[in-house]
Amino acid sequence: MSQNKTKSSPAAADPARKARTVIWILLGAIVAAGAIWYAVFTFNKPEPVAVQPAADVQLVRDDSHRVTSPATEKAQLVEFLDFECEACKAAEPVVAELKAEFGDRITFINRYFPLPAHRNSAQAALAVEAAAQQGKYEQMYAKMFETQSQWGEKQDSQAPLFRTYAQEMSLDMSAYDAAVASESTKDMIRREIADGKALGVTGTPTFFLNGEKLVLNTMEEFRQKLADAAK
Repeated sequence: MSQNKTKSSPAAADPARKARTVIWILLGAIVAAGAIWYAVFTFNKPEPVAVQPAADVQLVRDDSHRVTSPATEKAQLVEFLDFECEACKAAEPVVAELKAEFGDRITFINRYFPLPAHRNSAQAALAVEAAAQQGKYEQMYAKMFETQSQWGEKQDSQAPLFRTYAQEMSLDMSAYDAAVASESTKDMIRREIADGKALGVTGTPTFFLNGEKLVLNTMEEFRQKLADAAK
């Protein structure tokens, strides 16, 4: 007694194999896109920490950098950032998009928060602040993130490289060098760090919307919070 065995032909199996391949490619694209948001909103998500603010702690100071100036302010968004932080760099296009969308109603404020684990983040903050004293804050801010892959994670001082950025911007180099070396510039950045710590900042980027520390999971959640605050 014989048994009939049906064998799948290569032609019949090929469409199924192609379909599986397409599915895996699509899944890979979704995972890659998700990884960007994970880096921005999850990897450096500040841990909830109960901190008793110091008596003189301020979320926004007179010398804090306001990068939008709405005619009628509906809200304030404060970001504590580190120029050597990869998540801050990943977040920058997101923040730029939100600034373009809500900058006419929300004041966006940047504050320095160089992390101890990043060898050159404090020096980068000094360079940016020195440029700010000559009206070039946003230019040096952008330059640090644009070139982060060149100097980030290096153990030797990148101050000479940062100085070349200042030269490229045609800054007064004597004034730049004096600002970088000045204790008043360093004290300003120390105040930023102290305020951040007192407010419970443990990682970067950390955002505060109208005084409330945000814990974000998606870009849409971020946009919706700003939209609600801007009404």
